[in-house]
Amino acid sequence: MHTEGMMSGSSRGTHTRTVGLLALTALLTVTTACGSESAVSVEPAGSQEGKTYITAAIYPLEWLAERIGGPDAAVTTLTKPGVEPHDLELTPIQIAVIGKSRLVVYVKGVQPAVDEAVEQHAQDRSLDAATVIKTIAAAPEATETTHAEGEEGHHEVDYDPHVWLDPSRMATVATNLGDRLAAADPAHAQDYRDRAAATASDLGALDGEMARGLGKCASNAIVTSHAAFGYLADRYKLRQIGISGIDPDSEPSPARLAEVAKVAKQEKVTTIFTETLVSPKVAEVLSSEIGAKTAVLDPVESKPANGDYLSAMRQNLTALQAALSCS
Repeated sequence: MHTEGMMSGSSRGTHTRTVGLLALTALLTVTTACGSESAVSVEPAGSQEGKTYITAAIYPLEWLAERIGGPDAAVTTLTKPGVEPHDLELTPIQIAVIGKSRLVVYVKGVQPAVDEAVEQHAQDRSLDAATVIKTIAAAPEATETTHAEGEEGHHEVDYDPHVWLDPSRMATVATNLGDRLAAADPAHAQDYRDRAAATASDLGALDGEMARGLGKCASNAIVTSHAAFGYLADRYKLRQIGISGIDPDSEPSPARLAEVAKVAKQEKVTTIFTETLVSPKVAEVLSSEIGAKTAVLDPVESKPANGDYLSAMRQNLTALQAALSCS
């Protein structure tokens, strides 16, 4: 079976079999170790009997699943708050949870470990958000970065996987998620669809706010730590200049840094955007070199310390308006 992990050849095949065996071991452990301290439940966190079990790979999809699932679903997420999602390595218990879930919601290309586990254990019970929206190509700089010795890149698809940074595309995902849950749990089908429609409406309102707020700006160039904001730029007619590529762990080459500095000066960029989960050091050096300041632009890959997806995106709007001198 073909899988999309981070290894190749015979080592990849060995790893694939190992992952499957670990998941099976976890399932056997939790179902046979009655009364033992080693017995761990594989039910999604907070689950209750009679609810539809949903596993979300990352926070934006967890937010959607909780909104649309409502009281009829139990949602767990594979990526804890504050953890860089691209680096996620699944435990055997998490793999077992994926296998037991009624529906797994993820974006192929963000987390290779999740892609592999879904392919092996939940292929017919999964929703890849990238399959229900129009994707865009990865930024050119995604191929101009390097990794530390012994490391490989995480980006293994031919599109930008950060689909959730466009509220209008998220609204499409919400509608599709409502339909999938309705099919999985017909007894609550209308409730899922109603909540999906309400969520899509809220996302539509956010989209309108961002379109108006970014409609009249002195500049349209945004310099970001890594090229995560392609969908936001695509939707609101901005131009993303990523210091690093799709993978936040990649290191920009000297040539890439020089190119970004040159373009930033030409565009009279006043702000270099850093992120919440990525070291700001490179961005700070660049900002110092060109005489710009830094500000946070959240890729919303992890649950915000305060608020939710909607409030995080509105904070992004405020940061962008200040950086681009929008009226």
